[in-house]
Amino acid sequence: MFFGLVKGEAGARGRRKAIRSVLVVEDEPLVAFDNEHVLETAGYRVAATVDEYGHAVSVIEEESVDLVIADVTLHGKRTGIDLARFAAGRGVAVLFVTGACPVDAPEMALGCLAKPYAPRDLLAAVAVVDALLRGKELPRLPDGLHLFGNLG
Repeated sequence: MFFGLVKGEAGARGRRKAIRSVLVVEDEPLVAFDNEHVLETAGYRVAATVDEYGHAVSVIEEESVDLVIADVTLHGKRTGIDLARFAAGRGVAVLFVTGACPVDAPEMALGCLAKPYAPRDLLAAVAVVDALLRGKELPRLPDGLHLFGNLG
C-alpha cells in the first residue's frame, strides 16, 4: 500500500515541520501498530507506542514529543482524557483518535479524528495539526476530523 510519500522525501521536508516526533497512545494493538507504521513510513519519528497512562506520561517526560495521538479508552484506570490534560499542561499538542470525542476535549486537544479512519486520513489530520501549530494555511481537512474553535 502506498501513502503518497517516499521515505527519503520525508527527511528533506521534515525540517520545516512543527511535528517531527509523535507519541501513539492506543489500547487496540492492531490500530496502534497500523498508526505507528503509517507515521513512520511518512517520515515521522514515533517516540513510543503505548497503551496506558503511566507509560505515556514517562515518554512525555523523557522524550521530545511534538504530538500525542491518543484514544480515550486506555488500559488501566486512567484514560486518554487524563493523558491529554497532562500533555496539554506540558505544552504538547494532542489529537484525539476515538469513536466518541469527549465533551470537554476542546479544553485539552486541538481536534478529534473519528474512528474508523483510513491511514491517509490520519496523515492528513497530522498535516492539519502541523499547519495549525506553524500558523500556516490549513490543508483540506480529512473526513472525520473536527478541529476545536478555541485553539489558542
